[in-house]
Amino acid sequence: QVQLVESGGGLVQAGGSLRLSCAASGRTASTYGMGWFRQAPGKERGIVAAISWRGSSTYYADSVKGRFTIPRDNAKNTVYLQMNSLKPEDAAVYYCAAARWSDSSSKSEDYPYWGQGTQVTVSS
Repeated sequence: QVQLVESGGGLVQAGGSLRLSCAASGRTASTYGMGWFRQAPGKERGIVAAISWRGSSTYYADSVKGRFTIPRDNAKNTVYLQMNSLKPEDAAVYYCAAARWSDSSSKSEDYPYWGQGTQVTVSS
């Protein structure tokens, strides 16, 4: 089992930055691929970014390319989502997830472990 706890959400003005953190605990937590997903009201949850356990492979949704990055620190069992140049359409509940294997994946069905979510609000 892997437990995930997100933090770092909040209110930010458009054009600003936020960094989300996801602390993982449990057996071999640092060897899993990790992903960030988001869900806005009335919309389906979708992939934002993903990273393999070594950090050698990453995936970004087209809507966040060039603005968001997903670094990880395996010594701390933590993955981050650095969000820059935020837009009102980035507002959502952001979820951290751990994959069932070490690769990155853009598919939510590849992630059996989920955090509780953290709210990001972007004011225009």
